[in-house]
Amino acid sequence: MRGTGGARAFAITAVSRLRAAWARRPRSDAGMTTAEYAMGTISACAFAAVLYKVVTGSTVQGALQSLIGRALHATF
Repeated sequence: MRGTGGARAFAITAVSRLRAAWARRPRSDAGMTTAEYAMGTISACAFAAVLYKVVTGSTVQGALQSLIGRALHATF
């Protein structure tokens, strides 16, 4: 029957082997590729264009002017 010293040494060796294997693993590219950057840029520009159209619309401008007017004329 083995003592606890042998089991502990075995566990330490196993952990060391796992760490070494983890360090040798092939690393994947975590960044975006050029095509992904292009699609992300196009998507951001399209979203900005839609947001600009919404904000410059007459309904939103009227609501913003009303909100600012009420804030400026508020009594404290």
